[in-house]
Amino acid sequence: MATTPAPPGAPPKPTWDPRSATPLPWLRPTIRIRLTLLYGGMFLIAGILLLSIIYLLAAQAVRTGNEPLYKIVDFTDLRVSSSDCPVVDNGNLSLSAFNAAISDCIDHQRKVALDNLLSRSLLALLGLAVIAFAFGYAMAGRVLSPLGRITRTARAVAGSDLSRRIELDGPDDELKELADTFDDMLERLQRAFTAQQRFVGNASHELRTPLAINRTLLEVHLSDPNAPVELQQLGKTLLATNERSEQLVEGLLLLARSDNQIVERKPVDLAEVAGQAIDQVHAEAESKGVVVRGTREAAVVQGNGVLLERIALNLVQNAVRYNVAEDGWVEVTTAVEGGQAVLVVANTGPVVPAYEVDNLFEPFRRLRTERTGSDKGVGLGLSIARSVARAHGGHIYAQPREGGGLVMRVTLPI
Repeated sequence: MATTPAPPGAPPKPTWDPRSATPLPWLRPTIRIRLTLLYGGMFLIAGILLLSIIYLLAAQAVRTGNEPLYKIVDFTDLRVSSSDCPVVDNGNLSLSAFNAAISDCIDHQRKVALDNLLSRSLLALLGLAVIAFAFGYAMAGRVLSPLGRITRTARAVAGSDLSRRIELDGPDDELKELADTFDDMLERLQRAFTAQQRFVGNASHELRTPLAINRTLLEVHLSDPNAPVELQQLGKTLLATNERSEQLVEGLLLLARSDNQIVERKPVDLAEVAGQAIDQVHAEAESKGVVVRGTREAAVVQGNGVLLERIALNLVQNAVRYNVAEDGWVEVTTAVEGGQAVLVVANTGPVVPAYEVDNLFEPFRRLRTERTGSDKGVGLGLSIARSVARAHGGHIYAQPREGGGLVMRVTLPI
């Protein structure tokens, strides 16, 4: 849990939480929604324009000529009855008043006909607009379905499954070109990661044998009671250096293994894992005067128990080793929150600037000036913890604690 100094002018750690959920996700303006609004909006605009033109043409047609088509010039004992124009029922009307009433009734019927045409056209346009939006939504989904396939593959790759491929079928268009390019990129990434992991694994295995031989020879030499004091002191120094090299090799091997997905998973209780880690560092904590406390509730996940124990052990060891000289404490808690198993390790310790927190997870990085010659580890603890968490589909976060120390939070899917 250490690092080198950050470069001058390093930006502060962002205050927003990338894990926070987007409010009202169904209102998120996705491409499908925008295409639907575009299709439906264009149809609606075209329908309104067409309706306006039809209405104007119909109004012009029915209003051609202000004079009525006929005019009564004389009538004797003429009786007229109309439910739509009741004024003509009055038999006492003069000839001019009768003709004026007929003209008013015709104008009223024209207006009623235009209003009826407009209202029914608007209702028809509204119904067709709903159908157009639904059809646009369906068509947008069909057009964008290859993008959804690409997104799902990218999400699977983000979970360290580089073996996934899109393999998009269909016409040789822009979407297929994008999918093929993405597949080629995944192929190169998989080869690069596989070569890197193979190199680290092979190098670690090859280094184990000479280190084991060196340790055996040094232990045999130190067991000789007739060896000079200077040689015994040199042997102890070399043995400590050899032990440190063995830890480095084991850490590299574990780091290479933990970068892969966990194939065989079994139920593992984080509370039990944390308890075993605490037991292993109990003696070291007592020697440094550090109190280990915390409540551990059952939190069962599916994973590899050895690797999960390594997460807890690395975090607790770092919390004990990077602590204050007096009245230090480490708090280890496990619980189930929001459908996820959570392991939290908090401790007192030196103040860690927020801009240095992300560097703590890089291999061989230690806090500020501690880079070599430290007895607190080889600088792989948090890198291994992050790799193991990712291999289990989880995450690990670090946050500076007010007053000094860190709060390490590991979340794993149940």
